[in-house]
Amino acid sequence: MLLDIQNLCVTYRARGLPPVEAVRDVSFALRAGESLGIVGESGCGKTSLARAVLGLLRPSAGSIRFGGRTIGEMDAAGFGAYRRAVQMIFQDAAGSLNPRLRVRQTLEEALLVHRMRPRARVAERVAELLELVGLPENVLESYPRELSGGQCQRVSFARCLALEPALIVADEPVSALDVSVQARILNLIRTLQTQLNLAIILITHDLAVVRNVCDRVAVMFEGRFVEHGPACDLLEHPRHPYTRELIAAVPDVARELKKENTRRPTPPKTESAITHPQ
Repeated sequence: MLLDIQNLCVTYRARGLPPVEAVRDVSFALRAGESLGIVGESGCGKTSLARAVLGLLRPSAGSIRFGGRTIGEMDAAGFGAYRRAVQMIFQDAAGSLNPRLRVRQTLEEALLVHRMRPRARVAERVAELLELVGLPENVLESYPRELSGGQCQRVSFARCLALEPALIVADEPVSALDVSVQARILNLIRTLQTQLNLAIILITHDLAVVRNVCDRVAVMFEGRFVEHGPACDLLEHPRHPYTRELIAAVPDVARELKKENTRRPTPPKTESAITHPQ
Protein backbone atom coordinates (compact mmCIF):
# COMPACT_ATOMS: atom_id res chain seq x y z
CA MET A 1 0.00 0.00 0.00
CA LEU A 2 1.43 3.38 -1.00
CA LEU A 3 -0.57 5.62 1.36
CA ASP A 4 -2.45 4.46 4.43
CA ILE A 5 -4.31 6.98 6.60
CA GLN A 6 -6.01 5.87 9.79
CA ASN A 7 -8.36 7.88 12.03
CA LEU A 8 -6.85 11.21 10.96
CA CYS A 9 -7.95 14.37 12.77
CA VAL A 10 -6.89 17.97 12.15
CA THR A 11 -7.83 20.58 14.74
CA TYR A 12 -7.22 24.33 14.52
CA ARG A 13 -6.64 26.19 17.78
CA ALA A 14 -6.50 29.92 18.36
CA ARG A 15 -6.09 31.78 21.62
CA GLY A 16 -9.41 32.82 23.07
CA LEU A 17 -11.45 30.74 20.64
CA PRO A 18 -12.84 27.21 20.84
CA PRO A 19 -10.94 24.58 18.78
CA VAL A 20 -12.23 23.82 15.30
CA GLU A 21 -12.14 20.21 14.09
CA ALA A 22 -11.53 20.50 10.34
CA VAL A 23 -10.90 16.79 9.75
CA ARG A 24 -12.56 14.14 11.92
CA ASP A 25 -11.56 10.49 12.06
CA VAL A 26 -10.79 10.05 8.34
CA SER A 27 -9.37 6.74 7.12
CA PHE A 28 -8.49 5.58 3.60
CA ALA A 29 -5.75 3.82 1.65
CA LEU A 30 -4.31 4.41 -1.81
CA ARG A 31 -2.29 2.09 -4.02
CA ALA A 32 0.30 3.09 -6.62
CA GLY A 33 -1.40 4.13 -9.86
CA GLU A 34 -4.79 4.59 -8.18
CA SER A 35 -6.84 7.80 -8.11
CA LEU A 36 -9.15 9.01 -5.34
CA GLY A 37 -11.52 11.94 -5.73
CA ILE A 38 -12.51 13.82 -2.57
CA VAL A 39 -15.66 15.89 -3.07
CA GLY A 40 -17.66 18.18 -0.84
CA GLU A 41 -18.74 21.77 -0.39
CA SER A 42 -16.39 24.58 0.58
CA GLY A 43 -15.32 24.41 4.21
CA CYS A 44 -15.90 20.67 4.62
CA GLY A 45 -12.21 19.95 5.33
CA LYS A 46 -10.90 18.83 1.92
CA THR A 47 -7.94 21.20 1.79
CA SER A 48 -7.05 20.64 5.45
CA LEU A 49 -6.89 16.92 4.72
CA ALA A 50 -4.66 17.57 1.70
CA ARG A 51 -2.31 19.78 3.71
CA ALA A 52 -2.00 17.07 6.36
CA VAL A 53 -1.15 14.48 3.70
CA LEU A 54 1.50 16.82 2.31
CA GLY A 55 3.05 17.30 5.73
CA LEU A 56 2.12 20.99 5.87
CA LEU A 57 -0.17 20.46 8.89
CA ARG A 58 0.47 18.31 11.93
CA PRO A 59 -2.50 16.01 12.64
CA SER A 60 -4.02 16.26 16.09
CA ALA A 61 -4.70 12.51 16.05
CA GLY A 62 -4.37 9.48 13.80
CA SER A 63 -1.54 8.33 11.54
CA ILE A 64 -0.26 8.76 7.99
CA ARG A 65 1.87 5.94 6.58
CA PHE A 66 3.64 6.19 3.25
CA GLY A 67 5.42 3.19 1.79
CA GLY A 68 5.03 1.41 5.12
CA ARG A 69 6.62 4.19 7.18
CA THR A 70 4.79 6.51 9.60
CA ILE A 71 5.31 10.13 8.61
CA GLY A 72 5.45 11.43 12.17
CA GLU A 73 8.31 9.09 13.01
CA MET A 74 10.56 9.97 10.04
CA ASP A 75 13.90 11.71 10.54
CA ALA A 76 14.81 14.82 8.54
CA ALA A 77 16.23 12.84 5.61
CA GLY A 78 13.23 10.52 5.47
CA PHE A 79 10.76 13.40 5.64
CA GLY A 80 12.64 15.23 2.90
CA ALA A 81 12.33 12.18 0.66
CA TYR A 82 8.63 11.99 1.50
CA ARG A 83 8.10 15.65 0.54
CA ARG A 84 9.69 14.95 -2.84
CA ALA A 85 7.58 11.84 -3.38
CA VAL A 86 4.30 13.64 -2.59
CA GLN A 87 3.71 16.73 -4.71
CA MET A 88 0.95 19.33 -4.94
CA ILE A 89 -0.88 20.87 -7.90
CA PHE A 90 -2.64 24.12 -6.95
CA GLN A 91 -5.87 25.66 -8.20
CA ASP A 92 -4.18 28.97 -9.08
CA ALA A 93 -1.49 27.67 -11.40
CA ALA A 94 -0.15 31.12 -12.37
CA GLY A 95 -0.03 32.20 -8.73
CA SER A 96 1.95 29.09 -7.77
CA LEU A 97 4.72 29.94 -10.26
CA ASN A 98 7.44 32.47 -9.51
CA PRO A 99 6.58 35.50 -11.72
CA ARG A 100 10.25 36.47 -11.96
CA LEU A 101 11.38 33.15 -13.40
CA ARG A 102 11.03 32.01 -16.98
CA VAL A 103 9.63 28.52 -17.54
CA ARG A 104 13.15 27.21 -18.21
CA GLN A 105 14.41 28.60 -14.90
CA THR A 106 11.41 27.19 -13.00
CA LEU A 107 12.05 23.66 -14.23
CA GLU A 108 15.84 23.88 -13.94
CA GLU A 109 15.54 25.12 -10.35
CA ALA A 110 13.43 22.12 -9.33
CA LEU A 111 15.93 19.71 -10.89
CA LEU A 112 19.05 21.37 -9.49
CA VAL A 113 17.88 22.16 -5.95
CA HIS A 114 16.74 18.59 -5.40
CA ARG A 115 19.67 17.11 -7.34
CA MET A 116 17.43 15.11 -9.61
CA ARG A 117 19.90 15.27 -12.51
CA PRO A 118 23.56 16.23 -13.01
CA ARG A 119 23.86 19.78 -14.32
CA ALA A 120 25.01 18.47 -17.71
CA ARG A 121 21.71 16.58 -18.17
CA VAL A 122 19.32 19.24 -16.87
CA ALA A 123 18.51 20.67 -20.31
CA GLU A 124 17.73 17.20 -21.62
CA ARG A 125 15.39 16.51 -18.71
CA VAL A 126 13.63 19.88 -19.16
CA ALA A 127 12.89 18.94 -22.78
CA GLU A 128 11.51 15.57 -21.61
CA LEU A 129 9.24 17.26 -19.07
CA LEU A 130 7.82 19.62 -21.69
CA GLU A 131 7.06 16.68 -23.94
CA LEU A 132 5.34 14.83 -21.08
CA VAL A 133 2.93 17.69 -20.45
CA GLY A 134 2.41 18.60 -24.12
CA LEU A 135 4.10 22.00 -24.23
CA PRO A 136 6.23 23.30 -27.13
CA GLU A 137 9.85 24.30 -26.52
CA ASN A 138 9.12 27.94 -27.36
CA VAL A 139 7.48 28.42 -23.93
CA LEU A 140 10.82 27.96 -22.16
CA GLU A 141 11.72 31.64 -22.38
CA SER A 142 8.24 32.82 -21.37
CA TYR A 143 7.21 34.24 -18.00
CA PRO A 144 4.00 32.95 -16.33
CA ARG A 145 2.17 36.20 -17.20
CA GLU A 146 2.76 35.48 -20.89
CA LEU A 147 1.07 32.06 -20.76
CA SER A 148 -2.59 31.02 -20.78
CA GLY A 149 -4.18 29.40 -17.75
CA GLY A 150 -3.95 25.95 -19.30
CA GLN A 151 -0.27 26.46 -20.17
CA CYS A 152 0.50 27.59 -16.61
CA GLN A 153 -1.18 24.47 -15.27
CA ARG A 154 0.92 22.30 -17.60
CA VAL A 155 4.07 24.04 -16.38
CA SER A 156 2.94 23.28 -12.82
CA PHE A 157 2.61 19.62 -13.76
CA ALA A 158 6.06 19.65 -15.37
CA ARG A 159 7.62 21.20 -12.25
CA CYS A 160 5.86 18.60 -10.13
CA LEU A 161 7.00 15.71 -12.35
CA ALA A 162 10.59 16.97 -12.20
CA LEU A 163 10.79 15.48 -8.70
CA GLU A 164 9.50 12.10 -9.92
CA PRO A 165 6.70 11.82 -7.34
CA ALA A 166 4.75 8.70 -6.50
CA LEU A 167 1.67 10.66 -5.36
CA ILE A 168 0.17 13.92 -6.62
CA VAL A 169 -2.38 15.86 -4.59
CA ALA A 170 -4.35 18.11 -6.96
CA ASP A 171 -6.50 20.75 -5.26
CA GLU A 172 -9.19 21.97 -7.70
CA PRO A 173 -6.70 21.86 -10.61
CA VAL A 174 -9.21 22.80 -13.34
CA SER A 175 -11.85 24.94 -11.62
CA ALA A 176 -10.23 28.22 -12.75
CA LEU A 177 -10.01 27.12 -16.40
CA ASP A 178 -12.42 27.34 -19.33
CA VAL A 179 -14.41 24.20 -20.04
CA SER A 180 -12.50 23.29 -23.19
CA VAL A 181 -9.18 23.74 -21.36
CA GLN A 182 -10.49 21.70 -18.42
CA ALA A 183 -11.04 18.72 -20.73
CA ARG A 184 -7.48 18.88 -22.02
CA ILE A 185 -5.99 19.11 -18.51
CA LEU A 186 -8.13 16.19 -17.31
CA ASN A 187 -6.95 14.15 -20.29
CA LEU A 188 -3.38 15.06 -19.33
CA ILE A 189 -3.97 13.86 -15.75
CA ARG A 190 -5.30 10.51 -16.98
CA THR A 191 -2.43 10.10 -19.42
CA LEU A 192 0.23 10.88 -16.83
CA GLN A 193 -1.39 8.58 -14.29
CA THR A 194 -1.28 5.66 -16.71
CA GLN A 195 2.10 6.43 -18.22
CA LEU A 196 3.95 7.05 -14.93
CA ASN A 197 1.85 4.85 -12.58
CA LEU A 198 1.05 7.87 -10.42
CA ALA A 199 -1.30 7.80 -7.47
CA ILE A 200 -3.56 10.86 -7.45
CA ILE A 201 -5.74 12.51 -4.83
CA LEU A 202 -8.06 14.89 -6.66
CA ILE A 203 -9.87 17.45 -4.51
CA THR A 204 -12.86 19.00 -6.23
CA HIS A 205 -16.47 20.06 -5.90
CA ASP A 206 -17.19 18.98 -9.50
CA LEU A 207 -18.72 15.50 -9.69
CA ALA A 208 -18.21 15.40 -13.47
CA VAL A 209 -14.45 15.70 -12.94
CA VAL A 210 -14.50 12.82 -10.47
CA ARG A 211 -16.55 10.64 -12.81
CA ASN A 212 -14.06 11.16 -15.66
CA VAL A 213 -10.78 10.85 -13.77
CA CYS A 214 -11.06 8.91 -10.52
CA ASP A 215 -11.18 5.21 -9.67
CA ARG A 216 -12.74 5.86 -6.26
CA VAL A 217 -14.51 8.77 -4.64
CA ALA A 218 -14.97 9.90 -1.04
CA VAL A 219 -17.71 12.35 -0.10
CA MET A 220 -16.70 14.68 2.71
CA PHE A 221 -19.13 16.51 4.98
CA GLU A 222 -18.23 18.51 8.10
CA GLY A 223 -14.77 16.98 8.27
CA ARG A 224 -15.83 13.34 7.84
CA PHE A 225 -16.09 10.85 5.00
CA VAL A 226 -19.80 10.08 4.86
CA GLU A 227 -19.51 7.79 1.83
CA HIS A 228 -16.58 6.12 0.08
CA GLY A 229 -16.41 3.65 -2.79
CA PRO A 230 -15.85 3.03 -6.53
CA ALA A 231 -16.65 6.21 -8.47
CA CYS A 232 -19.19 4.75 -10.90
CA ASP A 233 -21.08 2.80 -8.23
CA LEU A 234 -21.20 5.65 -5.75
CA LEU A 235 -22.35 8.26 -8.27
CA GLU A 236 -24.96 5.97 -9.82
CA HIS A 237 -26.27 4.56 -6.54
CA PRO A 238 -25.57 7.05 -3.72
CA ARG A 239 -26.58 5.91 -0.25
CA HIS A 240 -25.99 8.91 1.97
CA PRO A 241 -28.51 11.79 1.82
CA TYR A 242 -25.70 14.36 1.46
CA THR A 243 -24.28 12.51 -1.56
CA ARG A 244 -27.73 12.49 -3.15
CA GLU A 245 -28.02 16.23 -2.53
CA LEU A 246 -24.66 16.86 -4.19
CA ILE A 247 -25.65 14.84 -7.25
CA ALA A 248 -29.06 16.53 -7.44
CA ALA A 249 -27.36 19.93 -7.36
CA VAL A 250 -25.40 19.21 -10.56
CA PRO A 251 -27.12 20.95 -13.49
CA ASP A 252 -28.59 18.50 -16.00
CA VAL A 253 -29.13 20.46 -19.21
CA ALA A 254 -31.24 17.81 -20.91
CA ARG A 255 -33.48 17.45 -17.86
CA GLU A 256 -33.96 21.21 -17.50
CA LEU A 257 -34.78 21.62 -21.20
CA LYS A 258 -37.38 18.88 -20.93
CA LYS A 259 -38.96 20.64 -17.93
CA GLU A 260 -38.95 23.96 -19.77
CA ASN A 261 -40.60 22.47 -22.85
CA THR A 262 -43.25 20.82 -20.66
CA ARG A 263 -44.08 24.14 -18.98
CA ARG A 264 -44.10 26.11 -22.24
CA PRO A 265 -47.63 26.36 -23.79
CA THR A 266 -48.11 24.94 -27.26
CA PRO A 267 -48.35 27.81 -29.77
CA PRO A 268 -51.74 28.05 -31.55
CA LYS A 269 -51.91 26.79 -35.11
CA THR A 270 -52.25 29.50 -37.75
CA GLU A 271 -53.77 29.12 -41.17
CA SER A 272 -51.38 29.25 -44.05
CA ALA A 273 -51.48 32.42 -46.12
CA ILE A 274 -50.88 30.38 -49.26
CA THR A 275 -53.99 29.29 -51.21
CA HIS A 276 -53.61 25.86 -52.69
CA PRO A 277 -55.40 25.06 -55.95
CA GLN A 278 -58.39 22.76 -55.61
